[in-house]
Amino acid sequence: MEEHESLGRSREQTAIVLDFLQNGYPNDSRPSHRKTPIAQVVGKEHFLLLEVAPRKEVFLQPYEEVYIGEGKRDKIHHILGRLDIEQLTPTAKAELEFVLKEVVSKNPQRYLEFFNKAGPLTIRTHSLELLPGFGKKHMWEVLERRQEKSFESFTELRERVKLIPDPEKAIIRRIILELAGQEKHYLFVHHQPQQPQN
Repeated sequence: MEEHESLGRSREQTAIVLDFLQNGYPNDSRPSHRKTPIAQVVGKEHFLLLEVAPRKEVFLQPYEEVYIGEGKRDKIHHILGRLDIEQLTPTAKAELEFVLKEVVSKNPQRYLEFFNKAGPLTIRTHSLELLPGFGKKHMWEVLERRQEKSFESFTELRERVKLIPDPEKAIIRRIILELAGQEKHYLFVHHQPQQPQN
């Protein structure tokens, strides 16, 4: 438990509720009086998927922001641990893309910074090419246009780079791919291989 606490807490201050199961998981075979409420959440900063235990009498809503950092938490009692994307409930999976879209659209500067500053990963591969739908042609055009001046909005980025795939959608799709854990390089998700239990 302590290990999971430090894993989740040290990196995320705020999380967004994807699903709240007031009576725990449906497939939990324990008697109902032993089942406890569970919430599945995604961190706002590094997109960690976490399982958390709410405080007693707390009822959480999807899309609700909850504090999970150090010190006193008003709604979350403790962090139970990390989740893989496959462990999300059908509801949490369905909400994930909408929540990510909200996070990206509310903090565009953070993601525009990627388009303005992203560099090469290897001699042959540039970070920009890791975005779904982006090829070398898009990459070179972004690099040329940002030399003229930095992009200040996604709208401007779409206007200045011809035939570019929707940059916001590309970022969201990339985050989901990284959450699936199949990627070699991680641009947006804090990736740490699951550590063995002591």
